[in-house]
Amino acid sequence: MKKTTRNNKGRGFLVAAYLIILALLAVNVPAVYAADETEAQGIVDKSRVTFTGFMKDKNYTWLQDNLKKAKGVLIFPQVLKAGFFFGGSGGTGVLMVRDKSTESWSQPVFYTIGSVTFGLQIGGEAAEVVMLVMSERAIDSLYASSVKLGGDTSIALGPVGAGATGNVTADFISFAKSKGLYAGLNLQGSVIAVRDKLNHAYYHKAVSPVEIIVEKKASNKGSSRLRSVVAKSAG
Repeated sequence: MKKTTRNNKGRGFLVAAYLIILALLAVNVPAVYAADETEAQGIVDKSRVTFTGFMKDKNYTWLQDNLKKAKGVLIFPQVLKAGFFFGGSGGTGVLMVRDKSTESWSQPVFYTIGSVTFGLQIGGEAAEVVMLVMSERAIDSLYASSVKLGGDTSIALGPVGAGATGNVTADFISFAKSKGLYAGLNLQGSVIAVRDKLNHAYYHKAVSPVEIIVEKKASNKGSSRLRSVVAKSAG
């Protein structure tokens, strides 16, 4: 009888502990999502600042002139000299795609980039990166969970300098700068992967890139300034 009583008390203790854990999770989960949403909005705002900086810089006239030909644009406010980044703002940015019928720009989708190599002309340990997405093949590759640049898709450095010209043909055309100066950033072999956690937090539900861009099943008013700047710059 005493043994049965002890067993019941033990089970009761375990049940109580389990309920306490569930209660703590219920309290903490909203806070975690709120932090992720704040991080996501911060990346959107930094992407707008980075993009605006490139659009005003006379050394990136080729980028400015050819944005209207792009099917999409990737903006990374900060790419660090290191391997793959899953958390924080380092190596994380957004993709926006132009709607072929309306010419409007999509809501941002969060991606991370990793395994980059800095060239000799880099001015520091971090760089800002803007990539023009020039082909439907490139857009389709970004709908997968990850894509390796230079694998099934090609990537090239964009012409830099005031009045730069050139006929560059590639799926992705990249531009980078560090501390306001041109950065020789080799993105060949880098991996771009979807940040599902940030997309979930920003749109308050689990959504894929296709659902955000093509099916338009998610939106966040916090992206309006970024979308407006890109749309105006693309003409």
